[in-house]
Amino acid sequence: MKKILLFFLLISLFSAKAQLRMLTMEDAMVKARTSLAAENLKQLQFSGVTNGYSYLKKINGQDVFVKGDVNAAAEVPFLSLDQLNEKLKAAGVSSVQSMPVIQFHNAEWIMTVNDSRIALNPVNNTARIIIDKSISNKTDVEESGSGYVAYVDNNNLFVSDGKKSTQVTKDGTSDIVYAHSVHREEFGITKGTFWSNNGKLLAFYRMDQSMVADYPIIDWTKRPAVSVNIKYPMAGDKSHHVTVAVYNAVTGSTTWLKTTGDPEQYLTNIAWSPDDRSVFIAVLNRGQNHMWLNQYDAATGNFVKTLFEEKDDKYVEPLVPMLFVKDNSGKFIWQSNRGGWNHLYLYDMNGNLISQLTKGNWEVTEVKSFDSRSQKLFYVSTAESPVTRNLYSVDLKSGKTERITQGDGTHVSQVSDDGSTVIDVLSNTTTPRMINVIDIKTKKQKNILTAQNPLNEYALTDINIFKLKGEGPDSLYCRLYKPVNFDNSKKYPVIVYWYGGPHAQMINNAWNGGSGDLWFQYMAERGYVVFTVDTRGSDNRGRAFEQSIFRRLGDVQMQDMLTGIDYLRSQSFVDDKKMGLFGWSFGGFMTTDFMLNHPGIFKAAVAGGPVMNWQYYEVMYGERYMDTPQENPEGYEATNLIKQAGKLKDKLLLIHGLQDPVVVQENSVSFVRACIDKGVQVDYMIYPGHEHNVLGKDRTHLYQKVTDYFMEYLK
Repeated sequence: MKKILLFFLLISLFSAKAQLRMLTMEDAMVKARTSLAAENLKQLQFSGVTNGYSYLKKINGQDVFVKGDVNAAAEVPFLSLDQLNEKLKAAGVSSVQSMPVIQFHNAEWIMTVNDSRIALNPVNNTARIIIDKSISNKTDVEESGSGYVAYVDNNNLFVSDGKKSTQVTKDGTSDIVYAHSVHREEFGITKGTFWSNNGKLLAFYRMDQSMVADYPIIDWTKRPAVSVNIKYPMAGDKSHHVTVAVYNAVTGSTTWLKTTGDPEQYLTNIAWSPDDRSVFIAVLNRGQNHMWLNQYDAATGNFVKTLFEEKDDKYVEPLVPMLFVKDNSGKFIWQSNRGGWNHLYLYDMNGNLISQLTKGNWEVTEVKSFDSRSQKLFYVSTAESPVTRNLYSVDLKSGKTERITQGDGTHVSQVSDDGSTVIDVLSNTTTPRMINVIDIKTKKQKNILTAQNPLNEYALTDINIFKLKGEGPDSLYCRLYKPVNFDNSKKYPVIVYWYGGPHAQMINNAWNGGSGDLWFQYMAERGYVVFTVDTRGSDNRGRAFEQSIFRRLGDVQMQDMLTGIDYLRSQSFVDDKKMGLFGWSFGGFMTTDFMLNHPGIFKAAVAGGPVMNWQYYEVMYGERYMDTPQENPEGYEATNLIKQAGKLKDKLLLIHGLQDPVVVQENSVSFVRACIDKGVQVDYMIYPGHEHNVLGKDRTHLYQKVTDYFMEYLK
């Protein structure tokens, strides 16, 4: 009787699953980030002077800001669109048709209204313009705390005081670029202007790239087509020259910092001292194996001293500026992986190490803020597992650490200004999103959102995250999607997706396993096993794990992929005669490399935006991991896939954005030319109008193309 009941139960479960909807490609690629994304709370933030929180909520069909507190059960509406417009009208500002994005600061609400960024005082209903609409459409716009605004126009730097704009530089051209990010946004650089604490002094970059060769990017929308040149310093070639200046917005004077040395050195991680008298720069040699943390006098530009140096026989990569301890200008925090893992170090202003604040075989991935008394520092780390993230605090005196967030998975947190309260957003493979507010002292926790599964009407498969023992000393994290309606007695085709390079981690214990779209689930619905492995070289596994790729990109990753293939072949449900490989960017290089050097394992592969010859890649990234072609000719020769094109025996589809300024199209075009010369067939698809990533509605087209390719050769 029990067997009969179990049989009918299984049949009913199978029938229920069979009646669920199948994802469309639009569902998987577009709606995954919109209507099929996990429910969230819009504009969730701390509410100004209090440690209460606020967010935008629909009430009777209208957007209304509500506020709450960890100790209060109920949330209270406090700002509707009508109420906001009343305040704007009283302040002499035109009304808005929909609720803007508002930042609730202590005494002001910051928002953009009619293209101007304003600060509204909600008590006396007055408003001041922070960024006028006349300059809001300029590039690199950055406001200071004293009412000044820096921006770039035609490669020159301007500073506005709200009444008039001053042109700070006058020789800006496409060769001489001011106040913009430099070094191709490596070393954590994302901008080119840095306001001092008092908001009256501005440090800014000047980049002379006249010595860098022009590289053509073709604009095919014109008739005839037009060549739009960019500056692209390739490995081993001349690199641009960067300097740093300080502009005094009060006096109108400019002082150049005396960053003497090799003009091709890297000037990174700019920081101001708390008293605004000094500018600190992490200076890195072009070889990227020697870093000096230097102090410069902001008034004279003179070099003051080197606080300390860091060296490595492979490379040093400073990514985060020094962080001064709040209310204690004599101490600062420095992040470094000098001990093998990225950790926090406490220094004094003379460069003397006071203590190492965090230790262990795990990575600090982000620093948040200090508490109100500057006794504790909040940070995020992988201490529990490389595939999880949790918030911790460390006591600056004792070094004692405390885990703040609880629950297995990936936590994304906001910490209140005084360090007493945390807004914690948790997700894992079974939890789309859970938001809690935590009182750090009492440990009291209030749940303000538990999102329902947005995909509960769809036929989905479970996600399995597990470890494999590889060739190296560290385990490899893997992620597996089995086909929907999985039958252990059947054999299924396989798609392997990977990346394998620095600064990327494919697998996390987060919703959908860390994948932003639903294509893996889409393929699982259509009868595929989908597998991913984070090989050596991947992020957040320590210095040795990443540096194992140094000078011979691809070698250890191939070994780790073979470990993953051995695992797949050991599974009775895997059809190892029908396996496909897919990767993009660094993963495109890896995919092509594997297909050339390990033929017969994968029947078909797709390589998007692939590097085919590291001599065609940029100086900063390429030389960090490969040294120069002059220093490492054997490594560059071994990774030159263009010369190996004749070894291609299986089906390979190359995809490239036609306007790609990151991995220039010369890579894939040269490989195609080599295939033709060798009489080898290769498939090729371009996406006009797209750069390194194919985004928007065309992304659906891209993934349909990839899917069709695998459907053709694996089924």
